[in-house]
Amino acid sequence: MGNFDREVYEYVKQVPRGKVTTYGAIARALGRPRAGRLVGNALHRNPTPILVPCHRVVNREGRLAPAFAFGGEEVQAALLREEGVQVRDGSVDLSVFFWEGN
Repeated sequence: MGNFDREVYEYVKQVPRGKVTTYGAIARALGRPRAGRLVGNALHRNPTPILVPCHRVVNREGRLAPAFAFGGEEVQAALLREEGVQVRDGSVDLSVFFWEGN
């Protein structure tokens, strides 16, 4: 596992229950503003989905991942709903549930 992957995982661990962040926000927070796809790739390889809550990461429009690595969009939606995040038509309202982080 590379350093960038580790940084992504450590950042995602900070996203609180009931909130989401985006691939781009993570990339910006890590000082690599154009690395949103790399963030997505790192999360797809997430070896510990229980410890690294990658289900809390959505795209810049609030859309869920159609190929969520751990069971598909329906599983991601269910995990978010369990935490109180409202998911409608495969997306989350970022004006309500977005967490920018540090």
